[in-house]
Amino acid sequence: MSTPQFDASSDPDPARNEGESSFARAGQRRKRPFLGITFLCCQIYGRIYQNAERSAYVGHCPRCAKRVRILIGPGGGTSRFFSAG
Repeated sequence: MSTPQFDASSDPDPARNEGESSFARAGQRRKRPFLGITFLCCQIYGRIYQNAERSAYVGHCPRCAKRVRILIGPGGGTSRFFSAG
């Protein structure tokens, strides 16, 4: 008869126990929708992400922090890259 033992090295994540690496699991995370923006104010590229309400893409210039907001609505475009002043 075997007695139960505490195994501090076991991982409660069954995917890891099956030999799947953390890098493989990272690809399964939900990807956040984004738009690529060239910020003309500082001539730098950045990304802005969809807000929690999914009503707009919001963000700021990574250098000067100028805010940008692009509304999401019916009949919108398919472009993923923009320029903002």
